[in-house]
Amino acid sequence: MADPTAPAEDISRLSFEQALAELESIVAELESGQAPLEQSIERYERGARLKAHCEARLEAARLRVERIVVGRDGEAQRADPAEFG
Repeated sequence: MADPTAPAEDISRLSFEQALAELESIVAELESGQAPLEQSIERYERGARLKAHCEARLEAARLRVERIVVGRDGEAQRADPAEFG
């Protein structure tokens, strides 16, 4: 499990799957109610950053899928590269 005080930059290096797994772990930890208040707040804040990271990764994937060009016959004709940034 990652350090809850680790900088947000380390989240940007995580794959979607890694970030989601850590987020699920944080949710389970918070739901258990076993952590002290201050630690729970830190974990919640990291969870919020992980959630935003996952949402950004999903949006990027959605945009890539939308770049597939479909012809009149409903068949994919080509895939244009997605532009991010």
